[in-house]
Amino acid sequence: MAFVSDIQHRVRVAAGRVRSSGNLGWSVAALVTAAVVGAPIVAVGVLATGSSGDTWPHLLSTVLPSATVRTIWLMLGVGTVTLVVGTGTAWLVTMYRFPGRGIFEWLLLVPLAMPTYIIAFCYLELLDYSGTVQTALRAAFGWRNAADYWFPDIRSLGGAIFVMSFVLYPYVYLAARASFVQQSVCVLEVSRTLGRTAWGAFREVAIPLARPALAAGVSLALMECLNDIGAVEFLGVHTLTVAVYTTWLERSSLPGAAQISCVMLVFVFALLWAERAARRQQQYHHTTNKYQHLPEQELSRGGKLLAALACALPVVVGFLLPVSVLVSSVWIDLADGLDAGFWRNAMHSFSLSVTAALTAVVLGVVLTYACRATRSKLVHGATRLVSIGYAVPGTVLAIGILVPLAGLDNSIDAMARALFGVSTGLIVSGTAFAIVLAYTVRYLAISVGSIDAGFKKTSRNLDDASRTLGAGLTQTLWRVHLPMLTPVLGAALLLVFVDSMKELPATLLLRPFNFDTLATSVYTLASLDLFEDAALPALAIVVIGLAPVILIHRAIAKGRPGID
Repeated sequence: MAFVSDIQHRVRVAAGRVRSSGNLGWSVAALVTAAVVGAPIVAVGVLATGSSGDTWPHLLSTVLPSATVRTIWLMLGVGTVTLVVGTGTAWLVTMYRFPGRGIFEWLLLVPLAMPTYIIAFCYLELLDYSGTVQTALRAAFGWRNAADYWFPDIRSLGGAIFVMSFVLYPYVYLAARASFVQQSVCVLEVSRTLGRTAWGAFREVAIPLARPALAAGVSLALMECLNDIGAVEFLGVHTLTVAVYTTWLERSSLPGAAQISCVMLVFVFALLWAERAARRQQQYHHTTNKYQHLPEQELSRGGKLLAALACALPVVVGFLLPVSVLVSSVWIDLADGLDAGFWRNAMHSFSLSVTAALTAVVLGVVLTYACRATRSKLVHGATRLVSIGYAVPGTVLAIGILVPLAGLDNSIDAMARALFGVSTGLIVSGTAFAIVLAYTVRYLAISVGSIDAGFKKTSRNLDDASRTLGAGLTQTLWRVHLPMLTPVLGAALLLVFVDSMKELPATLLLRPFNFDTLATSVYTLASLDLFEDAALPALAIVVIGLAPVILIHRAIAKGRPGID
């Protein structure tokens, strides 16, 4: 036995030495990747310290206060509605039995496929003064103009909260549903035996257990709210994002736009801090690993009807009504809509999104595998840094990317002039490369999160066995891990691809001249009130966005830990 123990000890020591050797290249690659992700934020800070002339005093006295107040109210409204709708519907489909419950489990996810700027101009077409509803009301009751009747104004802060909340609530629904499904039935049963009603168990047990997940879901919804530019501009709500856009393009003040971007970053870091604080201060643990199927409780006939209506309302408002508006418009002019411009824009979107998705997955593998191969706190910290990219709004990211790329272009141009007497012009900052870089930086966190979850399910004994047999780090990754991670890599590729297809703010600011994607064409046509022309590219984006919704639903459906 002593001999066997000695052999095992020697093997572990040898494996440790092998694991610690040869990882310098992976560590350097991870640090460089993290530096690229962090560079735009640093660039925004550097640019903000520059002089903007008299633009900043003007912005500080007129634009910034009102834009900040509107942004705060918008985020408070969206946060409240998404929390109530997402948590309530998740609890209903998890704990109660009513008609259509199985269908609503995944239907409540489908608004994720609807970008905020698309649902905004759908509701403008539906509820605006010249829209379908008000036109029908005037025809039915003989009203001549808006002075003859009252109708809620969709072009308002309340309209923006309404529209955006019913697109973004699935972020909270996903987090709440996953948390409720993973809670042990024992905890809930004990609360009921101690005299708690169903409402009491929900309020005093289920919600505290799910609080970290709810904080994460609301934070994601608010980050998307802060990032939005299309919906708020269509609805006439001038937030900080719109202020950045107009300051850059209309006032031609990049330093002024960077200074407003720094204010937006304060909101971003406040959200990240709040989310991490919620997870750090509210930690709950089950004392058993025995999980049972959560028994759905029966409701009265009226209760079943109310539960079904409560789950149907967000789906109808957030998906079915907007899609019906798009389909009716596309059906009228389908042949003319499928013109060369549509296919050109679709190809632009597809090529940019595929390139960004492949790049994000490759870099995600580099970062996660470097963390696995080394115990360096610097590498692990650098990998966590990439999560900031997803939180940074697209307008801020565009400014941060443009500055270093413009500096690179100027350096190349100066060198070419000195050596060859010719000007190279814009090589990187005025091309599609800048858009791909923006997509990669913003959505790299999605790739890293998915791939890291896959690596954590793989035993480190496989690494040790491969290395002791003479395989290097790269060979181990190529021959052992990548074949096992194929489904995870495919899922990460799909998620980044679809998010890139829908991305608007960074694309709008970084696109080359006379270059459109499906997202920017929707924005441009909707801004010109050409709703029928914008319907087809908008519907294409929505249909493509349904793919990850199905993937996410399948992951949650089989995500129950423990045993029955």
